[in-house]
Amino acid sequence: MILPAVQILKALADRSRLMILNVLIRKSAYVEEISEVVNLTPPTVSFHLKKMEEAGLVSAKKEQYYTVYSLNNSLLEKKLLDLIRIPDVEEASQEIREEQYRKKVINAFFKYGKLKAIPVGRKKRRVVLDEIARSFKPGIDYPEKEVNLVIADFFDDFCSIRRAFIEEGIMWREKGVYRLIDKE
Repeated sequence: MILPAVQILKALADRSRLMILNVLIRKSAYVEEISEVVNLTPPTVSFHLKKMEEAGLVSAKKEQYYTVYSLNNSLLEKKLLDLIRIPDVEEASQEIREEQYRKKVINAFFKYGKLKAIPVGRKKRRVVLDEIARSFKPGIDYPEKEVNLVIADFFDDFCSIRRAFIEEGIMWREKGVYRLIDKE
């Protein structure tokens, strides 16, 4: 998959983030400690740490009242060549085309985060349903009322979307309880 490499490289392409990483090379630290060393505000440091955590460069662990951040040494010890190598360029370009299509469909059917209409075409409909399903966490059981509330944030006809989730195999339902179906 091409996206993680891009996310990692984007996360590294910032002077403040490199300074933060250099602090974490020496030792794990919490936001306020890092903030003092790099001379940035704690909210700014938190913002950068979140981006680096999403890219897998750092990890966070709760310790009493603080969240302590550590470097992900295994990722940073990889050779740059291993990080940027794309095993199957055709597959990677297909992923890029699919992501562009997904964005095009979302832009066409959503306005200000609300679904304007349920697409008739199956492929577009699946993209829209997957986008709404991102609001649910895997492995969590949701009562029907909660599912309705989440869907209602996107579209008033929550019954149609809920039914489509079941038909498309995005969620399963048993005795009024819903759960995302694992994709793997």
